[in-house]
Amino acid sequence: MHRDLAREAVRRSLVLLKNGKDPMEPFLPLERKAKRILIAGTHADDLGNQCGGWTATKYGSSGRITIGTTILEAIKKAVGDDTEIIYEKYPSTETLARQDITFAIVAVGEAPYAEGKGDNSKLVIPLNGADIISSVADKIPSLVILISGRPLVLEPWLLEKIDALVAAWLPGTEGDGIADVIFGDHDFEGQLPVTWFKRVEQLPVNAGDNSYDPLYPLGFGLACNKERG
Repeated sequence: MHRDLAREAVRRSLVLLKNGKDPMEPFLPLERKAKRILIAGTHADDLGNQCGGWTATKYGSSGRITIGTTILEAIKKAVGDDTEIIYEKYPSTETLARQDITFAIVAVGEAPYAEGKGDNSKLVIPLNGADIISSVADKIPSLVILISGRPLVLEPWLLEKIDALVAAWLPGTEGDGIADVIFGDHDFEGQLPVTWFKRVEQLPVNAGDNSYDPLYPLGFGLACNKERG
């Protein structure tokens, strides 16, 4: 029962930030009967990274540190029996050159942290996250799932490359909650509880500031290709 509740919390907290390079052609929901899907990224199959700090230990850690379902495991359960899943944390040149991959799902984000160990003046996607996104999205239509405890820098050139972007925050143990939404079993409900900045130099940034110029404003969130809030 508690895991069912956690799964619901995940799917209701996801914030859809981008859905399609053309607003008239949404990328989500994904086709669960796609022929072949590439799953990539440092957070695609890492339960500890999904959970963040204060999980099992104060600062948390990567790996299978508790009971749960990773994003990769959830996707494998959600797709059709005839769909082939290719998983590579860091996709090879050979894989990216293939012409038979329908789409990619790239999960990247922050390593677990707590308190002062999370202090960061740059707020770029760590663990070479931006490079992983770029290399995949250059070759394959891509959904990016960002796992983080706060907004991170999303450069314009990177946003242009990707087809869809979901802020998943720290979803914890229930990767199934992400699969529930990206494949269309449930709609996106989440809205940004904070302003998503363009540059760290803007911080602190607050709705209502005279110079308010966010990447995504407080309360932003897409659902069914429509902006809410």
